[in-house]
Amino acid sequence: MKHFITILLISISSTLFAQSNSSERVKQYNLEQQLAIQGYDPVAYFTQSKATKGSPKINLSHLGVIYYFSSEANKKLFEANPQKYEPQYGGWCAYAMGSNAEKVEIDPKTFKILDGKLYLFYNAYWNNTLKSWNKDEKNLKIKADRNWLKFIN
Repeated sequence: MKHFITILLISISSTLFAQSNSSERVKQYNLEQQLAIQGYDPVAYFTQSKATKGSPKINLSHLGVIYYFSSEANKKLFEANPQKYEPQYGGWCAYAMGSNAEKVEIDPKTFKILDGKLYLFYNAYWNNTLKSWNKDEKNLKIKADRNWLKFIN
């Protein structure tokens, strides 16, 4: 029951947040000049199971966040259902969000698809946080979901 309530609250908050002012949304996301995922194609994580650089020529702005795509087909998939493809926690490291509610940079090549959602992780200087996430995924995800609400509410 607790998990259902948490999921319900996250769903409601996410919907309200997506409808809120784009500039407020942009402030919380991991962006470089409004560009998400360092220019990687968010759809390719799902369709190709790998991180694929997008093209500046194939882009889309969604609620103030710019995404690059590796193909027109991927762009169309994103347009049809952006909530499916946007990275969780605004594109910040999922492990850091779960372990201590911090916004930590990511390596776009270090990711995981979990329950149909994209999670990104920090991976540098001999510290791959995806490995730590996998050791306690269930608890870290619950904490990360709760912690992200602090940023978007």
